[in-house]
Amino acid sequence: MSREGQTFEGSSLAVRYANFVKLPHTLFALPFALLGVLAASITTPLRWQTVLLVIIAFSAARWVAMGFNRIVDRDFDARNPRTQGRELVTGALSVPQARASVVVAGTVFLVAAGSLNRLCLVLSPVALGWIMAYSLSKRFTWWPHLWLGLSLAIAPVGGYLAVTGSWSEPWWLLLVITAGVATWVAGFDIFYALPDETFDRGEGLKSAVVRLGERRAILVAKLLHGVTIPALALFGWAAGFGGWYLAGLVVAAGLLAYEHHLVKPGDLSRLDAAFFTMNGVMSITVFAFALIDRAW
Repeated sequence: MSREGQTFEGSSLAVRYANFVKLPHTLFALPFALLGVLAASITTPLRWQTVLLVIIAFSAARWVAMGFNRIVDRDFDARNPRTQGRELVTGALSVPQARASVVVAGTVFLVAAGSLNRLCLVLSPVALGWIMAYSLSKRFTWWPHLWLGLSLAIAPVGGYLAVTGSWSEPWWLLLVITAGVATWVAGFDIFYALPDETFDRGEGLKSAVVRLGERRAILVAKLLHGVTIPALALFGWAAGFGGWYLAGLVVAAGLLAYEHHLVKPGDLSRLDAAFFTMNGVMSITVFAFALIDRAW
């Protein structure tokens, strides 16, 4: 049985837990959480403790989301050839072990959010509920990709609120970064769903790929990513970033274009590179150029 991509070799408990939540995928959205922190720091003094708490809160929330997804989808994973090597299917981790880790991670998230400020504390159960509900969304909507996108878009909004403790000024600033991240994630999640079209259709699971077919689903992903860069540009302008940030967006746009070059109807052979490598590099690129811009 082949091992899924972006997983670690080994059989220690730490490795099994890391693979259980696909730890390398943290690279997708953590840079955007830190982008929210950077944007807020333009108008609000930043403490290193806040940055640390944001990283802890984000990592814990992602553990909850991924762990809960693995628990509720374990029967589907056992029947899907692509996912039959996952830890709950093979018995590398037991369901009680998985549930315990999700409870611990959820507690860590709530404590970290509450340590930031009152607004983050109040909103933290709402965020936790939303990201957990994503795991059930493909049972009732054709657009679980947008649900996932909005789940990861909580990251930059949360990073911003962690620093300021209040909503953005202008009021639409956090809405455009939400649009940017949500469309980015939804687009690449459509790619991720492409290999499972036959399985999902047979199991009665919903996705844009099942609804539209491979070719039209890829077109929708292109349209979604067409929103991503303009939304991120508008966010950067309103937040007060400058030329370095815009340069990063130019690089990010090139990475997205190359990602779409890798994935074509009828040819998914390079999908893994498009899904992980390009998107991981893109999020890091946007944050890195924003950091240079902020420090310049």
